[in-house]
Amino acid sequence: MAWTIEYSDTALKKLEKLDRKSARAIADYMDERIAPCDNPRDFGKALTGSLKGRWRFRVGDYRVICSIREERLIVLVIDLGHRREIYR
Repeated sequence: MAWTIEYSDTALKKLEKLDRKSARAIADYMDERIAPCDNPRDFGKALTGSLKGRWRFRVGDYRVICSIREERLIVLVIDLGHRREIYR
């Protein structure tokens, strides 16, 4: 079962602002690890509080916040950023 990775406008803008190495690492992680897996929840962690219902994936010092849409096999990247800033 292959998942489709989609990016929100906000996530795309933040990805473009990152240095090339970090942006490539995040894109590769999502495309090579999350997209082909059977269950992306195996690689992430469920969030709580105001982000309840969303999932977080760790890529080095960066965090990728996603919404998993099981009915359409889509992982929507909502936000991303450095670990010290992303949850603020």
